[in-house]
Amino acid sequence: MQSLLLDFLKVTESAAVAAMPWVGSGDKIAADGAATNAMRENLNKMKMDSTIVIGEGEIDEAPMLYIGEKLGAGGSHEVDIAVDPIEGTTPTVNGQGNAITVIAAAPKGTLLHAPDMYMKKMAVGPKAKGKINLDAPIEENLKAVAEANGKAISALTVLIQDRPRHKEYIERIRQMGAKVRLFNDGDVIYATATCIEKLGIDMFFGIGGAPEGVLGAVAVRTLGGEMQAKLLPRNDEEIRRCNEMGISNLESVLSHDQLVSSDDCVFVATGITDNLLIDGIETEYTNYITHSFLANGKDKQLRYVKSTYPIAQTV
Repeated sequence: MQSLLLDFLKVTESAAVAAMPWVGSGDKIAADGAATNAMRENLNKMKMDSTIVIGEGEIDEAPMLYIGEKLGAGGSHEVDIAVDPIEGTTPTVNGQGNAITVIAAAPKGTLLHAPDMYMKKMAVGPKAKGKINLDAPIEENLKAVAEANGKAISALTVLIQDRPRHKEYIERIRQMGAKVRLFNDGDVIYATATCIEKLGIDMFFGIGGAPEGVLGAVAVRTLGGEMQAKLLPRNDEEIRRCNEMGISNLESVLSHDQLVSSDDCVFVATGITDNLLIDGIETEYTNYITHSFLANGKDKQLRYVKSTYPIAQTV
């Protein structure tokens, strides 16, 4: 997978650059379509046989790289891919922060193959790996994470999306004395942030999209942390689709190994607008300057890459 890392970088950079003209436009469909088309075009140039195992779908009703789509120009690499051409479409078109384009990849058969649906998730950094249990009360997890990190519970910072469905959890976390940092968009960004010590984030928790869950799980694995998750089907149709994809026990927590079962995985993200992980695209004379985040699970190494793209080539 490491040999494909720079090719995946070109995929995310191209998608971010394609989305740039739509920043602040208010047009979510056009922005997502531009990023998706650029991502698909560059994935199809890569020397690999790949399958989208989890991607955009019905939750957003957006242009998508659909689940089961085959991509690549052929070759010896057989790859599972999880994608989000724009993680943070709303902030992109509103000219706000917290938007990236992102891709995660691993050898065939090692990423969770699941429908686009809701998923409950918890992520922590390397120090708390092996200490969490998504089935346990949030209070027990806070105690375990505090002990693993050598902190008082009052010193913990928990990231959780600002949604009505999280109101009870937010209140319980605060009652324990921990700090809650709310965010509106950027699920993958904030799951990944738990593994970057300088950011001071101890836990990510909440209910969001399954594609973002798998992307986050790869990012967290590449950086030595842990994620657990549980699919939350809303109706019989989603249950049927899970069963068709081989997921029959929907009551069980998905371990990190079930989300991504190989350390030979890669995670690449390019900023569209500024966010907690990386800067967004800058305009400098006749160029776009992109900022990207590359991580691979084999050596648990994180790289930051800055690239230049002539604007004339992107119109």
